[in-house]
Amino acid sequence: MVSDTTLCTVISNRDGIGIHTPEHILAALAGAGIDNATIEVDAPELPIMDGSADDFTFLIGCVGVRPQPSRPRRRIEVVKPVQVQDGESWARLLPSDSFRVSCTIDYDHPHVGVQRFDFDSARQTFPEAVGRARTFGFLDELEWLRAQGYARGASLDNAVAISPNGVMNDGGLRYPEEMARHKVLDVIGDLALAGAPILGAFQGYRSGHRLNNMVLRALFADESAWRWEGAGTEAQQVVA
Repeated sequence: MVSDTTLCTVISNRDGIGIHTPEHILAALAGAGIDNATIEVDAPELPIMDGSADDFTFLIGCVGVRPQPSRPRRRIEVVKPVQVQDGESWARLLPSDSFRVSCTIDYDHPHVGVQRFDFDSARQTFPEAVGRARTFGFLDELEWLRAQGYARGASLDNAVAISPNGVMNDGGLRYPEEMARHKVLDVIGDLALAGAPILGAFQGYRSGHRLNNMVLRALFADESAWRWEGAGTEAQQVVA
């Protein structure tokens, strides 16, 4: 279950054992169409890697997947809109004939401002569209975050750092709207915690892990808002 959504998603079991930041590897698994995988972790947080899902996607490609014909895949079909809001920030799930994610960010910063990215699984691939988009942070917030116990391992190797003068990383951004794309990546990972692929469209404005989880809870709280739908394909399992 999701036990915390402060700056990242935290999942915990009934014994109170929690794992921080599973959203990047969950996004990579969802992007590869994998429903069944065993993930062993010997620390309270998943490796941040380069701040994206790129390394996870690469490793999944290395080991491959295998079908599970005895377990037909089911999807969670959104059949009516649900929305949650927190001040000016909001997130919604809508009916759709494909899985879509649209995120808009709005930061009062001259080198970010308003960005939007739309992902449609029917016409884009996860690795190319959002898989390499890195997490990001602002230099003037770093001292406060570390004082709160966050971002202690943050570096230019695992995040996009934004100063008043611009992006600090060598090579700059991987995409023109990399920050908005990373928000889409986070949504894909957070929605993977639904327990099955979602057939629907997510739209968010200044949303984050908290609203991503809230909109899922709102969906399942309304039994008339969703139903099981058979996708007609076999489930996929990581070979390794």
